[in-house]
Amino acid sequence: MSTFPPPPPAARIPLSRVRVDDLAPFDGATTPAYSRAVDAIAESLKRHSAAAVELPAADAAVVRCALESARAFFRARPGLYVYRAGRPLDDGELSPACMADAFRCLGKVARAALSAIAQNLRLRSDAFSHLLDDSPLPLNEVSASELLVSFSHGHLQSGQAPTVGLRSEADRGFVTLVASDHPGIEVCNPSGHWYLADGVSGPNDLLLLTGRALSHVTAGLRLNSQYRTTNVEDRASLMFRLMPRANAILDCSPISAAGHCIPQIYQPISASQFMDGLHAHEHIVSHHLEAPSESQGNFVNEPSLRSVLSDPLSGAFLEDAMVLSCGHSFGGLMLKKVLEMARCSICNGEVDAASLFPNLALRAVATVVKMEDDRRLFHNAALRKRRKEITEHTDTQRRNGSSKDSSEVGLDAESSRAFKGVQFPFVVGERVLIMGNKRTPDKFVGKEAVVTSQCLNGWYLVEAVDSGESIRLQYRSLKKVQAQPEMRGRPQALLH
Repeated sequence: MSTFPPPPPAARIPLSRVRVDDLAPFDGATTPAYSRAVDAIAESLKRHSAAAVELPAADAAVVRCALESARAFFRARPGLYVYRAGRPLDDGELSPACMADAFRCLGKVARAALSAIAQNLRLRSDAFSHLLDDSPLPLNEVSASELLVSFSHGHLQSGQAPTVGLRSEADRGFVTLVASDHPGIEVCNPSGHWYLADGVSGPNDLLLLTGRALSHVTAGLRLNSQYRTTNVEDRASLMFRLMPRANAILDCSPISAAGHCIPQIYQPISASQFMDGLHAHEHIVSHHLEAPSESQGNFVNEPSLRSVLSDPLSGAFLEDAMVLSCGHSFGGLMLKKVLEMARCSICNGEVDAASLFPNLALRAVATVVKMEDDRRLFHNAALRKRRKEITEHTDTQRRNGSSKDSSEVGLDAESSRAFKGVQFPFVVGERVLIMGNKRTPDKFVGKEAVVTSQCLNGWYLVEAVDSGESIRLQYRSLKKVQAQPEMRGRPQALLH
C-alpha cells in the first residue's frame, strides 16, 4: 500500500505547478510550453517564494523508491543521511538504496529550474553553469551538491504534542528540491505570511525553493526562500541542494551584462568563503536560539528605515523619489539606471519615462528622516566639541596650578547634568559647596570645602573649610562657589 496520503483539493495550494518536460532546456526555437513554464516558475517564486515541479512517471518512481528506502534504512531509529556523488563509502558504512539514481534525477530537475530562472532574468540559460559541478563528474571527484535523506518516526507518548521545528531556515545553495511522503514544509512569502507549501505533495511533486547563493549571483533579484518544518511525525523526505563548486567565484557579472542594477553589497566572493560565512552565521544563530518560540520562528529580517528611504547605489535619501507604472519607487542613481535599461529592477516590468510621477509621500518621509538625522549628528558634534573645550581648559588650569580662572571652567549642577561625560569640572585648590547625596554625612552637607586632590572617575578629595575634615565625593555632589575677595588666599593656605 502506498504511504502517500490522498492530496487535498488543488485550490488549497497557491503554487504554480510546472512539468519537468516543459522546463528542460533544449536546442532550437523556444516553444510556447517552455515560455509558459519559465514565466510560471518566475511568477510563483516572486509571489510565494516557492514553486511546484511535476515529475514524469519514470522519475517519480525513482523518488518513490528513495523515500521507501529511507523508511527502511531508518526503521530502527530516525536519522539523517547525506549523500554526495563520487564519495566512496567508508569501511562498514551503509547507504540507503536508490541514492545514486535519486541524485541524478533531482540534479537534472534542479539544473533545469536554474536555467529557467536565468532565462526569466534575460540571461543565457547556462549563465550559472560554470559555477556548478561538471556534468558528469570527473573521476575521483566528489560533488558539491548534496542529497539529504531523513525520516522521523514520530512515536509520541500519551498526551504529548508532536515536535515541531518553528525556526525558519534558508539554504545556502542555488536551488533546493524537496520530496516527501507527508506534507510538513511551510514557506514564508514576501509579505511575511507562512503557508503550507507541500500541502498536495505526492510521488510526482517536488517543492522548489531558492537559496542564498542564487540571491547573491542575481544581486537580490531572486531572494532566498525562508522555510520551516512543521511536521516531523512519521515523515520521510529527500532534500536535494544544488550547490556551487568550492573554487567558483560568485559574482553578478551576468546580471550586470543584462542591464540590471547591482547594489554595492553584492561583491564578488569565492564560494568557499561565502559558505564559510553563512555557516558561521548559522552557528551563532543556533547557539542563541536553542529553544525558539513561535514568534521567533515567524521572524523575518526586515531592512532598516534608513535603508528603505535611501538610494542603494549612492546612499542618499530619496528626496527625488519617483513612482513607476508598476508601483515601485526609485530615486538618485538607481532611478537613472532603471530609466537607462527601461525595466524595473525589482519586478522586471517595463518602464516608460513618460509615466513617471513624483512620490510625494516618500519624499516627505525621506526629508523628515534626513532632517532628524542631520540634527542628531549636529547635536552630537557640538556636544563633543564643547566637552573637548572644557577638558582642554581644565587641563591647562591644572598644569598652571592656578585657580583664579576656575569660575570659567567649573560647571554648576545644571551644566554637569547637561554634560555627563565631563567628569573633572573642578581643579585642585578650588572652593566648592558640598551638595551631598544620600550617603553623605549630614555634617558635611551645605558646607564649603576646598578641593585638595583629584581622583579617578570624577571623584575628588575635599577638605571642609570650617572643620578641616576631609571627605571623598564625586563631582555630582559638589557645586562651584565664587570665592570672596578677602578669602582669596585662604584655600592656598589650607593646602600647606
